[in-house]
Amino acid sequence: MISVKESLAIIQRGAQEILVESELIEKLETGRPLRIKAGFDPTAPDLHLGHTVLLNKLKQFQDLGHEILFLIGDFTGMIGDPTGKNVTRKPLTTEQVQLNAESYQHQVFKILDPEKTTVVFNSKWMNKLSSADMIHLASNHTVARMLERDDFDKRYKSGQAIAIHEFLYPLIQGYDSVELNADVELGGTDQKFNLLMGRELQKAYGKPQQSILTMPILEGLDGVQKMSKSLGNYIGINDSPKDIFGKLMSISDDLMWRYIELLSFRSIEDIQQWRDDVAAGRNPIEIKKDFAQEIVSRFNDEQQGLAARQGFENQFKKGELPEDIEEISLNVSSEGMPIANVLKEAGLTVSTSEALRMIKQGAVKVDGEKVADKSLLISKGLVAVFQVGKRKFARISTQ
Repeated sequence: MISVKESLAIIQRGAQEILVESELIEKLETGRPLRIKAGFDPTAPDLHLGHTVLLNKLKQFQDLGHEILFLIGDFTGMIGDPTGKNVTRKPLTTEQVQLNAESYQHQVFKILDPEKTTVVFNSKWMNKLSSADMIHLASNHTVARMLERDDFDKRYKSGQAIAIHEFLYPLIQGYDSVELNADVELGGTDQKFNLLMGRELQKAYGKPQQSILTMPILEGLDGVQKMSKSLGNYIGINDSPKDIFGKLMSISDDLMWRYIELLSFRSIEDIQQWRDDVAAGRNPIEIKKDFAQEIVSRFNDEQQGLAARQGFENQFKKGELPEDIEEISLNVSSEGMPIANVLKEAGLTVSTSEALRMIKQGAVKVDGEKVADKSLLISKGLVAVFQVGKRKFARISTQ
């Protein structure tokens, strides 16, 4: 049987902060399975690797024998999480929430064991609360404390609107912990205020207070901003094996270690060996391929992980073009179309500004020839293979 010390070491790996660690140790020492809560608002249908930082930690708790409470915030999703927002977030409809929630359940079980995971919806208890109950809940916190939240504070000082219903969000998230008798709640570092609210409300309702574990926010492929689908810097867990592998191979060597630390299931000893190997002269691209294969295999299977690696090596190491290049036809004027617009219209970049940036970096080729002129016009009647970076290709014909 694994010791408390060993359990704590696993829990601490990759975590940003544990509050209060001494309380968590006391809970672990009881030997009983702890109730581990993590909430997800179904605001979008797809999960990406940024979400899996938290899911991986839940998996570790699950493997240690604890009970996972995967909370889908179908009620709070209709409020809209104000965390990190400088404007009031648009609430989702009931239909949107239900569709996204169904998609979430399918995706999370690529990581968590469905037989050992309890999926709960906070509408189950929130729909039963009366107006009087909501007023009582709201009485447990003050406006002054709410304005201590960084995002609320900034919006208040800058004169931006804060809707009253936004104050309810952290209260309801905290009340979920009351209803679930959570022993531990996990969340991103940006959720710390809401997680602490759960502790306060559990105390107010006469229940033992949960411990809190915050996880780092994963940077996107750009290595700067938070991974986000809206920013186009994400890797979706439902992406094709080829796309997952290719996107992971596109990250910088420095960012690779950050991803490995937060996403790999390799042992600490294995990862240190990788670092030692690179320090001794091993090419980081080989480590990156090992890591990318691990991630593809996790969300698909080992065979597809190996196939994605072989496909990548065939394409880039041997200089072969992919077999399934997308065929795209674009209508251009008699004057031609700027290459930045061509790349955007073909879906090779998310914007013309990204296209110009990629050209500046020397990452754009037409029929194998590097493009240096950002003002290049693509004329009618052209058929050519356009390439952006190492993994994006399209055979474009203009008419």
